[in-house]
Amino acid sequence: MKLESLRSEICSLNQQLLQNDLVAWTSGNVSGRDKKSGLLVIKPSGIRYEELTPRKMVVVDLDGKVVEGDYKPSSDTFAHVYVYRHRPDVHGVVHTHSCFATAWAAAGRSIPPILTAICDEFGGAIPLGAYAKIGGDEIGREIIRSIGESPAILMKNHGVFTIGVSPEAAVKTAVMVEDAARTAFYAFHLGTPDEIPADEVARAHRRYVEEYGQ
Repeated sequence: MKLESLRSEICSLNQQLLQNDLVAWTSGNVSGRDKKSGLLVIKPSGIRYEELTPRKMVVVDLDGKVVEGDYKPSSDTFAHVYVYRHRPDVHGVVHTHSCFATAWAAAGRSIPPILTAICDEFGGAIPLGAYAKIGGDEIGREIIRSIGESPAILMKNHGVFTIGVSPEAAVKTAVMVEDAARTAFYAFHLGTPDEIPADEVARAHRRYVEEYGQ
């Protein structure tokens, strides 16, 4: 079985989407790129998270062609591979329809930097991408066009995509997007939150990147 270790990791990370209430039934997916071969491992289409196993993960190439696997890959595969082809720094991509973040996407609104956590994790507003058709590479094209330096983007009328230097990093970002979206939703219902000034956003993000953690 090709990429056995990566298959196990991607299977586990997909299940973490369910554990963190970021997905429902079979929606959403995690993929990861193998740095040595350049091949991707991605969730199979339409399989419930509780039923996923490493063997059920699908290996595809950068054109989205199945290299190994007994199932069809995610319907978002072409969006994932487009991102990987155009962002060599990215080795993990996640897609969710998490409730609060997707509500912002449905409303056609980016999430402004009203929290220090948004500054830390995203380095500014969580951007909004234009509506793009599902099934081809249109979503991937819009992600690359609109995501900028952010590790996350809200896709209008659709949901959330996150990217990372690893699959785990992309999953962490998906968790943090939903956390920020929930807090921002309630904050705007309480009043009109002040945005953090751009220079302070940059300072906070730089400190977080360079100093936070072990």
